[in-house]
Amino acid sequence: MPQSADPVHVVGGGLAGSEAAWQIATRGVPVVLHEMRPQRTTDAHLTDGLAELVCSNSFRSDDPEGNAVGVLHAEMRQAGSLILAAADKNQVPAGGALAVDRDGFSRAVTQALEEHPLIEIRREELATLPPAEWDKVILATGPLTSPALAEAILSLTGETALAFFDAIAPIVHFDSIDMGKAWFQSRYDKPGPGGTGADYINCPLDEAQYHAFVDALIAGEKAPMRDFEAKTPYFDGCLPIEVMAERGRETLRFGPMKPVGLTNPHNPTVKAYAIVQLRQDNKLGTLYNMVGFQTKLRHGEQARVFRTIPGLENAEFARLGGLHRNTYLNSPRLLDGTLRLKADPRLRFSGQITGCEGYVESAAVGLMAGRFAAAERLGEALVPPPLTTAHGALLAHITGGHVEAEEAGAPRSFQPMNINFGLFPPLEEAPRAEPGKRLRGAEKTLAKKKAMAARALAHMAAWLDTPARAA
Repeated sequence: MPQSADPVHVVGGGLAGSEAAWQIATRGVPVVLHEMRPQRTTDAHLTDGLAELVCSNSFRSDDPEGNAVGVLHAEMRQAGSLILAAADKNQVPAGGALAVDRDGFSRAVTQALEEHPLIEIRREELATLPPAEWDKVILATGPLTSPALAEAILSLTGETALAFFDAIAPIVHFDSIDMGKAWFQSRYDKPGPGGTGADYINCPLDEAQYHAFVDALIAGEKAPMRDFEAKTPYFDGCLPIEVMAERGRETLRFGPMKPVGLTNPHNPTVKAYAIVQLRQDNKLGTLYNMVGFQTKLRHGEQARVFRTIPGLENAEFARLGGLHRNTYLNSPRLLDGTLRLKADPRLRFSGQITGCEGYVESAAVGLMAGRFAAAERLGEALVPPPLTTAHGALLAHITGGHVEAEEAGAPRSFQPMNINFGLFPPLEEAPRAEPGKRLRGAEKTLAKKKAMAARALAHMAAWLDTPARAA
């Protein structure tokens, strides 16, 4: 190993760790990649290959114009991603998706890392915090972080848990809500901290609509509870909305759908029988979550049932609800803008443990962590990718793009999320149609996505071409 620079240590040989190691080494900085398999195996892994895909073999849509994950693919290709290069070489037919031969993909990543002269792979488990002499470390241990290491991380942060039962409410794109039926208002017009008194979107239901909604909730097909989940209490006492409905037909009207303190400006003389509220979910104001609507309904059922709510008939969901056990950091509180642990900046995190979801997102966070670590080692300025890029939007969500819950007893507000256009800042100018033509409906939505995608790829290219500057 060249002695021109001390190595960066990367812990974890999954997609994020493999990508991070590659990005560091291709910038001339030596890397030690620590992977515990085969010394210690897991219930999920079948081989000792790096970047083993333990679930699906799909990297989802490869459309770089109309799909946010396709934009992320394209940006990663621009950045010389090992994960995308291996995926492209091992692609199998999957329509518009990028799916791979999982064994060939893992072999390609493993071979590339083993053959790189600046990468040393050590097959060993790190069960405690890295030793003090490792001055630059990326932890990419993912959801299978060993209990001992998780406890050691917690001791640094003051947090009480890394693994807990997540209660996730559906999140809706703001521009898909019909504001001709819904309206902005807080209960009794009370402005909360930083609020205006019009901080929620309200969707009214009359008595017939409410009872039909309750019937649909109760009849909807539920996702099965796995054994270990059935023994885990709901996080922060949050019950699935369908469980509340089963406890009595009026339960929701005295819970998350209570209609008090609100007046419908579209029909001020008629009081709603029940009201669904949505609360701003990100600082950009592009995403809103359905308050109190954590659920175990299957995803298809959620979309069908929730679109019966007035104002949400054409709702586009950035993510659907769920309750499941998860493992991730409270990253907006614990990490800085370049993924370093505030309590110990020599430690940088990447991958799913940071609070992202999906193969591609995990690898993209690894790509950024690797580039940040290499720049730091080389004495260059740490410049995050622009917020207008898919990488920048994902990083902003992880490190502080969400809105903190203000209500006492509210569930943890930072939730893992796949990349989606709702994380991107709005366009400065709306897309224009050809002269004499007006964009409407689906055509308008597609034009907006294409414009956001083009902006993202142009800004990513500019970021990658920016000359290195001394820190």
